[in-house]
Amino acid sequence: MADDNAGAPTPYAPAAPGTVAVYRGATLFDGTGGPLRPSTTIVLDGPVVRAVGDDRAIGAGLPAGAGLPAGAEVFDLDGRFVVPGLIDSHQHLATPPDRPAAEAVLRRLAFGGVTAVRDMADDLRQVGDLARATLVGEIPGPDIRYAALMAGPGFFDDPRTHQVTRGATPGAVPWMQAITADTDLPLAVAAARGTHATAVKIYADLDRDTVAAITAEAHRQGIHVWAHATVFPATPGDLVAAGADSLSHVTLLPFEVAEDRLISYHDKPAVDHARFASGDEPGLAALFARMKERGTVLDATAGMWLTDLLAGDTPESAARARANAELAAVLTAQAHRAGVAISTGTDYETDPGDPFPALYEELDFLVRRCGIPADQVLRSATLVGARAAGAEDVMGSVEAGKLANFAVLDENPLQDIGNLRTVALTVKRGRRFERAEFDRTDPEGSR
Repeated sequence: MADDNAGAPTPYAPAAPGTVAVYRGATLFDGTGGPLRPSTTIVLDGPVVRAVGDDRAIGAGLPAGAGLPAGAEVFDLDGRFVVPGLIDSHQHLATPPDRPAAEAVLRRLAFGGVTAVRDMADDLRQVGDLARATLVGEIPGPDIRYAALMAGPGFFDDPRTHQVTRGATPGAVPWMQAITADTDLPLAVAAARGTHATAVKIYADLDRDTVAAITAEAHRQGIHVWAHATVFPATPGDLVAAGADSLSHVTLLPFEVAEDRLISYHDKPAVDHARFASGDEPGLAALFARMKERGTVLDATAGMWLTDLLAGDTPESAARARANAELAAVLTAQAHRAGVAISTGTDYETDPGDPFPALYEELDFLVRRCGIPADQVLRSATLVGARAAGAEDVMGSVEAGKLANFAVLDENPLQDIGNLRTVALTVKRGRRFERAEFDRTDPEGSR
């Protein structure tokens, strides 16, 4: 076998180390919590940021002619706004697997300023290859960090579990495991890790003690735990106490104070929406205080209730979606006031013909419906998202030593979060994705 085969082409590969690019004249929102930084230069060395600083100071500190390294490529941003690469903390790219549709979504994300996503359990045979393809640059797309799912045996009659295990048995594959009292948890977590997963996702039909045992073993083996906010019968409080790194779906949090006993994922008690309308329900206030203390991230997925899919096609389903959208807004706002770290997940995508990703809609919901200031929402979509993905050390802010991931906007997103739609350029691992090159996603590639 020849050893000099270059393999598949990688037209979207990260910039090579030693390739210096200089972005001058940025108005930078660096994601660290500080104010906008006008007249800022960002110097890249291949896929990482080498330096960030004042235009004049950075220029004076660089060697060679005109203060720039020999061969450096210089881009003048003329005051345009730079934000760290956005992170969608709740995607599903392969339920069911559809490679053309997934590639279309990934392409739109990359050209829309999104440089990383969390895939929250799918057919990891395909997701793993998509993650490899976007990382090495075979296809355009964000970095993908993904989870292997664990749930009680009763959950695996869900049709989605069959969609993502075709050719195998749901509950008996490394990316979809049924957990019982007899499960060898060290082996189960090791099998999940073997998929190259970043995390175990704890989904449904597991009790408090089992959740705690899975979480402890996952952390012992060095991977994260991403959980549904209620696992039935395990409550949100049980998950926080166990040490789950993030909880998904804010509308599952009311089950923390449910009066009826929690039995299973498919047998949920009704939620009294009026009980939470004031935004100061004491039981949830106590939960949010514990989440803040433990550093548990809330992957709210608040805006998904406004989608046509969840609105359904009946007056009853539309009314239910409206009620859940209002519940999501009230509870997310309460969590924010309590100091809980909120990430920006979607759990859906916009229609294939839409030029922009669903993440923009989630950010808009957090600003307009939840009342969270735009700068804090952008921090949720960047640094908090990186923490949720277990990648805060390499992404989430524009700082020296981190990956060169950022988006360039023509208009100020702090004045209007809708200005994300003025994205002109995405830089991901130093590679440029010019918005002008983006053609609308093929409408045939529906999910």
